[in-house]
Amino acid sequence: MINHKSLIFILLIISACKPPGNLAIEGSINDSITEASAIEISRTYDAFWTIEDAGNDSELIALNRRGKILHSLPITNAKNIDWEDITQNDFGHFFLGDFGNNDNDRKWLTIYKIENPIDIKTESTNAEIIKFTYPEMDGKTQVKPNDRNFDLEAFVALGRHLYLFTKNRTEPFDGITNVYKVGDHAANFDAELIDSFKTCTTMEKLCWITSAALSPDRTKLALLDSTSIWLFENFKGDKFFSGDVYRIDLGLITQKEAVTFKDDNTIIFTDEKFKGIFGGNAYVIKLDEVHKKLIRKAAKPKEKIIEPN
Repeated sequence: MINHKSLIFILLIISACKPPGNLAIEGSINDSITEASAIEISRTYDAFWTIEDAGNDSELIALNRRGKILHSLPITNAKNIDWEDITQNDFGHFFLGDFGNNDNDRKWLTIYKIENPIDIKTESTNAEIIKFTYPEMDGKTQVKPNDRNFDLEAFVALGRHLYLFTKNRTEPFDGITNVYKVGDHAANFDAELIDSFKTCTTMEKLCWITSAALSPDRTKLALLDSTSIWLFENFKGDKFFSGDVYRIDLGLITQKEAVTFKDDNTIIFTDEKFKGIFGGNAYVIKLDEVHKKLIRKAAKPKEKIIEPN
């Protein structure tokens, strides 16, 4: 019998041999960056910003479209325990998520907030520190296998809050990503559970949510997994899952790491290089050119019933 790891390896080889028709390679990730776990674009600067995963340097790295490292920005008061995603708010502040929690045993997690890196003229910077915890974790007892939904690799900024999308590690796997809400300023927060969404249950490694992004006009949310982009439109406020839900099949089964919007119609995502053979690229898709499979339409508001006099 083929186990999950063998099956994933076979799928990777098959998909890598078939160039996806709806993708274009925007650029490559520099070979010296082995674990680029996030991507963000400064709205006024033609470069990609990335960070590396657990145990690497606590810095932002700027890349051009060819993957060449332009420069790096150390965060002097930060520690890279498990950095996973970057997002920015309407004011251009960058948020760096140190909230990877593979074993579901980190009680307190950290988000670093800095000025937009293009506005920082010094060789390094300090960050504002946001701390949060999940009220459902008491920090004393081990999380049960069927409750392991406290890993995190994806978040976005909207208004004065940050919205966190969990990476589900439940056993048995139920495919649900939970959405938590915290403030966007230095403080200690109890993360507030506000919603949830089921992606898929076919195979956990293909269904894990590994990054998130909001369009610049804040009308579209993209969630990334290893095969798809889940696109949410026509939602109200921060009820992201209340609107239209689409799935975009990327036609490429690799370990996806990061997603961002270049503009309101253009999404860029990255994958990790696999065994030095393939991957390690930044890909671009145009929303008006790809097939979006409708999963669910937004519920129509109930009509007000007017009683006769």
